[in-house]
Amino acid sequence: MSHPHPELTLPPPLAPGGVRVVALGGLGEVGRNMAVIEHAGQLLVIDCGVLFPEENHPGVDLILPDFEYIEDRLDQVQAIVLTHGHEDHIGAVPYLLKLKPDLPVVGSMLTLALVEAKLKEHRIAPLTLGVKEGMRERLGVFDCEFVAVNHSIPDALAVFVRTPGGTVLHTGDFKMDQLPLDGRLTDLRAFARLGEEGVDLFMTDSTNAEVPGFTTPEKDIAPAIDKVFRDAERRIIVACFSSHVHRVQQVLNVAEKAGRKVAMVGRSMVRNMGIAADLGYLHVPDGVLVDVKKLDTFPDHQVVLICTGSQGEPMAALSRMANRDHRIDVGRGDTVLLASSLIPGNENAVYRVINGLMRLGANVVHKGNAKVHVSGHASAGELLYCYNIVKPRNVMPVHGEWRHLVANADLAVQTGVPRDRVVLAEDGVVVDLVDGVASIVGAVDCGYVYVDGSSVGEFDEALLKDRRILRDEGFISVIVVMDSATGKIAAGPEIQARGFAEDDEIFNQVRPKIEQALAEATGKGITDSYQLEQVMRRAVGGWVGGKIRRRPMIIPVVIQA
Repeated sequence: MSHPHPELTLPPPLAPGGVRVVALGGLGEVGRNMAVIEHAGQLLVIDCGVLFPEENHPGVDLILPDFEYIEDRLDQVQAIVLTHGHEDHIGAVPYLLKLKPDLPVVGSMLTLALVEAKLKEHRIAPLTLGVKEGMRERLGVFDCEFVAVNHSIPDALAVFVRTPGGTVLHTGDFKMDQLPLDGRLTDLRAFARLGEEGVDLFMTDSTNAEVPGFTTPEKDIAPAIDKVFRDAERRIIVACFSSHVHRVQQVLNVAEKAGRKVAMVGRSMVRNMGIAADLGYLHVPDGVLVDVKKLDTFPDHQVVLICTGSQGEPMAALSRMANRDHRIDVGRGDTVLLASSLIPGNENAVYRVINGLMRLGANVVHKGNAKVHVSGHASAGELLYCYNIVKPRNVMPVHGEWRHLVANADLAVQTGVPRDRVVLAEDGVVVDLVDGVASIVGAVDCGYVYVDGSSVGEFDEALLKDRRILRDEGFISVIVVMDSATGKIAAGPEIQARGFAEDDEIFNQVRPKIEQALAEATGKGITDSYQLEQVMRRAVGGWVGGKIRRRPMIIPVVIQA
């Protein structure tokens, strides 16, 4: 990954008494959030999430933070502190625990329950420590205090880290909804108290820093959901994140009022909502929830389905419904409610699903045509309040693309934080807090780590480039049998092409060029199969580039007979 500080080299040793912060993900991107705090030879990890692949990552399942920076120092890690239960903050925990299964995992009750369910699938039994707002825990040299924050999942926490070398307040993902559905406010009184004590480095959520004003309260979308239920003729299919407990709660409440039955669709949705209900975060009205297999016993106008796929993920339930590859057959009169925002990079996939559903005759209600979703992140007005309440000595914007980080930095400066005390960093950039001043001191390698099927980290940019070429440019194989005694072609060239609109006969034009190139090479005494294959590759590549204007993957094979 490149960053705006290309001149940076490896950092010097941390100054005695200093605090070092290195983000291994989440800066310059929306996802794979992970920060490492170091003091006195000990490490504290805050969050460990995944990034979901985009269209330029063909075949990739997940993208992890790069653990290389801490891989040789796992004995120094005191704990993994999790701020909340979203995938972009907990999804990589199993992969880190595979390296050292006894690392303590610290988080709130719902967050730990979601992580434990995930770890069970990986056959890992974690060491966990449950915390809640107002609690303080000593984790090695790190004295951590946990603060309630409001987000689009219950039980989210900010963490205040006290060390002898300075204090760090990490907000996690948060907003300042003043009328939250669960009554749990972002604890601004605690923020003010910590500000009075002194916050040396304030690490703040940047995702909505470009958005002026204040994030809309969750309760304000209730009328739009009510309208969907009033207007729907047949079934209602709601797509949202499998961890969005508040949104599912709103749908359950409206369904009860409308006399409709609700079924959960999708493994992660069923699992997560089961956990939320068992722990008391989701209140399921009596008789509303039914098994998806029993839906056929109810008329369409009494049915609601809640499923995953609001981001256009190809294997999620909603995408499969749009492609007619699901047992739920979407048709005319059905209403589909996309109750989520668009993660940057997913727009095309989401609109493809919307178009597919509308082609089947469904009415699709989404953020673009109705007020059916609000963000889980603080907008600019809320961030200004936080800066004024906390009055931090230094600020490091986190969680967001570069534009979000810059916008957040500008907000901090507007509230009086000196420009040279606002640190703009990307993944791998090393920030040291020494004598109350935060500064960039270097950078460490911090690339993408790809999960591809059962392989983790074995997939690199070269392989990804090969897949992009196969997808975008096509594939040509050329096989020639050479007579090892005479050095002449005994059979071939046999040409196989895939991914070309042109008729296969066009490749007859390149055969004489291959034969000529091989004759010239053998005439110069070249007999090595590898060298002859490169001669063939150049001959075919030059012809395809000039004639067809393509740069396909070319696999030449020379067989000596």
